[in-house]
Amino acid sequence: MLARAPAPEVCAALNVTVSPGPVVDYLEGQNATLLCHVSQKRRKDSLLAVRWFFAHSSNSQEALMVKMTKLRMVQYYGNFSRSAKRQRLRLLEEQRGTLYRLSVLTLQPSDQGHYVCKVQEISRHRNKWTAWSNGSSATEMRGVSRHPVERGAFLGISFLILPHSLPFTTDLIVVSFLQSS
Repeated sequence: MLARAPAPEVCAALNVTVSPGPVVDYLEGQNATLLCHVSQKRRKDSLLAVRWFFAHSSNSQEALMVKMTKLRMVQYYGNFSRSAKRQRLRLLEEQRGTLYRLSVLTLQPSDQGHYVCKVQEISRHRNKWTAWSNGSSATEMRGVSRHPVERGAFLGISFLILPHSLPFTTDLIVVSFLQSS
């Protein structure tokens, strides 16, 4: 009788980081680039499945946006599979098995939120795909309007109140508007 090998240890932690982060600001209309770094794998022969999730806030449920499969095929999910959204998302493998780039083109206010990169290390074991390790990391993207008033760019408003010659009246003169550039 042949002895069976013990089952492998499954789901150890992968070291995954997202940059820039933990918070990044972009202007509306710009293109945003988020990088997902995988600093080590557990097995030489393994492949990685990389998924990006989005949530409008830290309290809302994450939605799967896009996935790069273990065979490096890109798949879009839910609302992100619609043509208009899909054309604005790009997921590329920059360095094999270590660096993945998510680009969000022509940012809109609805793109503000939390972006989470989840990576799963997979390989064949006894003719089945087995997950060996998982890791995830997140960043918050804040979209900032181009218009200074909308983005809260006023640093301050100075007023000068001068006495008027008649009692109980004053003139209001705005001296300056300070705004960020």
